[in-house]
Amino acid sequence: MGKIKILVVDDHAILRDGIRALLALHDDIEIVGEASEGKEAVEKAAELEPHVVVMDIAMPGMDGLEATRRMRKRSPRARVLVLTQHHNREYILSAIKAGATAFVPKRALGSELVSAIRAVYSGDSFLYPSAAAALIEDYRHQAEVEPYDRLTAREREILKLIADGHTSREIAGMLFLSIKTVQGHRTKIMEKLDIHNRTELMKYAMRKGLVSID
Repeated sequence: MGKIKILVVDDHAILRDGIRALLALHDDIEIVGEASEGKEAVEKAAELEPHVVVMDIAMPGMDGLEATRRMRKRSPRARVLVLTQHHNREYILSAIKAGATAFVPKRALGSELVSAIRAVYSGDSFLYPSAAAALIEDYRHQAEVEPYDRLTAREREILKLIADGHTSREIAGMLFLSIKTVQGHRTKIMEKLDIHNRTELMKYAMRKGLVSID
């Protein structure tokens, strides 16, 4: 089996030297190039065809997130491993959305970086424990605050009819309810969805797939 070809991207030369020294201790890994900013990284990835790109996020010029997005289009075989001092939830989610397959903070051990490189080279993803915890927290947060889930079955039914263009009077007749009851449901729907006019309600219904955009 050939060596894992690595492109190291970081705007600090001393950090690139440290990564090079660390990875040189492993016979199955070879650094084929370095870059100090995003645009250069995109060009070198296309030229050198590395298996794994160890990518910093915060760099002058084109940052690591934009470089990752462009690299995934131009050099789709390259797997991007984000190595950064920024490890809050926003950075982690942004990196994954940009196309990174691994996220490792710079405070991690050298052995953890090596494990991450080998994992993504093998086709797996790698998330440092704090990054995995952030993703779980984000998933739970979204599940907890999804406004549509707060609607009752009747409110969802009325939302669908409103989205279809029916008036409160028409909905009342269709559901055998009073106009006042329909209007009350409509008020509660808007409160739960934090929507304040019919236009926004229609847009929301379209995003949820409750009504055809055609």
